[in-house]
Amino acid sequence: MSSSDCPRSKAAPLRRRAATYFLFPFLLLTVWLVVSPAVLAQGSSAGPAVIRYTVSLAHPEKHLVHVTLDLPPGKPEHDLQLPEWNALYQVRDFSQYVNWVNAKDSTGHPLALQLLDKSRWHVSGAEAGAEIEYEILADNPGPYGAQLNEQHAFFNLAEILMYPEEGRSSAVQLRFTNVPSGWRTATALVASSKNEFAAANYDLLVDAPVEIGTFRERDFDQGGGHYRVVVDADLADYDMEKLLPTVHRIVTAATTWMNDRPFDTYLFLYHFPRGPGGGGMEHANSTAIDVNTSVLANDPQAFADVTAHEFFHLWNVKRIRPQSLEPVDYTKENYTNALWFSEGVTNTVQDYVCLQAGLLDEPHYLTRLAGEIGELERRPAHLTQSAEDSSLDAWLEKYPSYLLPARSISYYNKGDLLGVLLDLTVRDASHGAASLRDIFQWMNQNYAHKGRLFPDSDGIRQAAEAVGHVNLETFFQKYVAGTEEIPWDDFLKSVGLHLVRYVSVVAEPGFWAVRNSDAPPVVSWIDPDGEAARAGLAADDSILEINGRVASSDFRQQFAEVQPGNMLHLLVRRGASQRQIAWKAGSHEDVEFELKDLDSVTPQQKARRAAWLSGQDQSDQDQLKQDQSIQKARP
Repeated sequence: MSSSDCPRSKAAPLRRRAATYFLFPFLLLTVWLVVSPAVLAQGSSAGPAVIRYTVSLAHPEKHLVHVTLDLPPGKPEHDLQLPEWNALYQVRDFSQYVNWVNAKDSTGHPLALQLLDKSRWHVSGAEAGAEIEYEILADNPGPYGAQLNEQHAFFNLAEILMYPEEGRSSAVQLRFTNVPSGWRTATALVASSKNEFAAANYDLLVDAPVEIGTFRERDFDQGGGHYRVVVDADLADYDMEKLLPTVHRIVTAATTWMNDRPFDTYLFLYHFPRGPGGGGMEHANSTAIDVNTSVLANDPQAFADVTAHEFFHLWNVKRIRPQSLEPVDYTKENYTNALWFSEGVTNTVQDYVCLQAGLLDEPHYLTRLAGEIGELERRPAHLTQSAEDSSLDAWLEKYPSYLLPARSISYYNKGDLLGVLLDLTVRDASHGAASLRDIFQWMNQNYAHKGRLFPDSDGIRQAAEAVGHVNLETFFQKYVAGTEEIPWDDFLKSVGLHLVRYVSVVAEPGFWAVRNSDAPPVVSWIDPDGEAARAGLAADDSILEINGRVASSDFRQQFAEVQPGNMLHLLVRRGASQRQIAWKAGSHEDVEFELKDLDSVTPQQKARRAAWLSGQDQSDQDQLKQDQSIQKARP
């Protein structure tokens, strides 16, 4: 899942910053798939009581959602909790949007209701059942939000649905009412009838986002799986015939790489906003993705990147899951030191998948990798914050000062690089017989398929050692738990590459901005003596446009396109007002990074590089060459 912006290098476009959320679902999911809606509907007469939600969409023009929570007879008292976080590693206090709450019994008589804290209510007198009603504002767009307007409804359900604390494991049913005429519903939830859905428990219910509107849908089958592609966007802003083949190639490459398909049907939900939106959110059998329209038009690779990233999360995070994220507690921060792997190494595999799908070639990949190295090296905090500590500090990413280069590194960025280094290390130790692919397949077999959680960084190290037959304690101490400088050339020489550093003159905007989730970038630091400050730019200004283009997920690339001495035009928002600000960009010297061939690349290094970039072990490569040779020799 995406938690905040972390800039990429000037040489490569921003990739999606995904956040991870959710409970380990493997064993529970198995149960969910065999429980029919008919059985769930029987409620207490045939098994555990069913909790029922009714969500009314009667007021899209006001962005108001009316929720009714029906509690079955039994306990006289319940504590009701509205999650404080979901979809992002950020406490966002969804109760701030609750306008009112009331409770009554089955005869309509009011029940005593007491607010216990900012997001928890106590209801008493409910032994014969209770009906809890409340109104909540839903106008947060993007894959991490909940929104109802006259165009559509999109819900991460944990952001609008309370749950009884003792009933979180109870079977649930969800019904949408007052759905505008012509609107349809797309979700990975089990449908019992039109606009009615069932799940085995609350956690599985809220792990399936819901899109309701006049979206377009295209389906395809691949390798035994059925894929739904749903798009809610202006028809003029995208071409479904160009997007669909990209999705098809990604799912083919990823399922082949993992040699696994842990679902029958998978749902892609896309939004292409004209505003600053961008990012993606993973779920067990679906994903929700936003790509800004200008990014989609100017950088098609961004669509492939976020799609590959979110799709691979169905293994890494959703099924191959660190034990520190379980059990999920919706009421406070859930800390883990393994996001460098769960998010960062997902970036590594994202690129591998795009390479194998033919959506990324070797020169562009090496440019991108050099850019990631540059991003880490340019942040002074790489000497003070480890990949594990960056993972633990994910909950600070909503604060602009935390994202400054001297304060933090990104677990996405360093995790991505660690994934590459771990891959090259295992390949080197095994003489090409094992790779990162084998690490993931080993973890999939030994953790996901057995319904087990892996023990954080130690579990990753154990998996890598098992497939590579190598001791990696020093690697993890120095580069995962520690902050030692990475000797890049020592790792890269096995594939015939080395890192070149050179100085270039680049534009100096005179400020630093950060972007949190799908909001506009915000100025977090400004040079008090620079041209930006003299032009009137101030800290905490939100940047809406850069030289006439919406400031979205690619805003750092937009700044990188500005040349020294060029005019920089910004549309900024300060409070409730907007203003245009312009000044001439200055210049400064910056260190750039490039990956180049060694002076003399050996055949062995060439073979290792070919296997690395194809995502295969060298034994696979040898077998492929042998098969091709046999095929050519046939008459």
